[in-house]
Amino acid sequence: MMVPVPPGGVADTVARLVLPRVSESLGQPIVIDNRPGANGNIAYAMTARSVPDGYTLITAATGVAINPALYRDVAFDPLRDFAPISLGVTAPNILLVHPAVAATSVQELVALAKARPGQIAFASPGNGTTGHLAVELLRAAAGIDVIHVPYKGGGPALTDLMGGQVQAYFSVALVAVPLVKAGRLRALGITSAKRSPVAPKMVTLSESGFPGFEVSGWFGWLAPAKTPRDVVTRLNAGIVKALAAPDIRDRLLSQSTEPAGGPPEAFAAFIRSEHARWGRVIREAGIRLE
Repeated sequence: MMVPVPPGGVADTVARLVLPRVSESLGQPIVIDNRPGANGNIAYAMTARSVPDGYTLITAATGVAINPALYRDVAFDPLRDFAPISLGVTAPNILLVHPAVAATSVQELVALAKARPGQIAFASPGNGTTGHLAVELLRAAAGIDVIHVPYKGGGPALTDLMGGQVQAYFSVALVAVPLVKAGRLRALGITSAKRSPVAPKMVTLSESGFPGFEVSGWFGWLAPAKTPRDVVTRLNAGIVKALAAPDIRDRLLSQSTEPAGGPPEAFAAFIRSEHARWGRVIREAGIRLE
């Protein structure tokens, strides 16, 4: 099982929580092989070129669907080169602002941005991240002129947000929830499609005047294209069973990720949707990474 991030990343954490239980169902060990680099492109290309026998798989992240729109040369096609097995988890973002910002709701932040065009700075963990794409989606949906400030990771972005150097930030929920509870930052809304068990009382951006607004990181499992259907079916059954186990579900929720699961066809449709939706946002915003 390739994992396209270093040990300790969210994709790695999810894989190491779920896969031992899948291994029990399959009756054979699953070896995790961390292959970070190029925002996952190296591991995705290696998986796409692997023998489609069910023995080389990947714990895929959002990048597998959006990287072809972000990078000029990507050695895989997310729709052609993989056999989707199952969506694993989704990970919503939370819109945060510094406590000094005069906004206690998404609507008030949008009104403030319209009153002060080009003055509200949104941090992100970097160009092309889900945090950046959320900014571009809100910019287009709300018709606002804001500044995007990309950082080299979420840590520096949060540091400057708490210091007041930037005003807003779409943060992963795992990091955001403790800071909001501590009163260091203010949460305005969550980017899940509906109220999330990660923060059940928090209003969604969709409820805040932007119907259909959804930005979530996600992780799931893929095999190379042409992997036999019976192999995909067996792997799917093991993964779905693991995700439904109460102890696994509780541990995933404690990481601010929502267990998903479902049939391979649903995951394939989900990837197609993500590829089309974010490709359009990326092209309209003119985002390009080298």
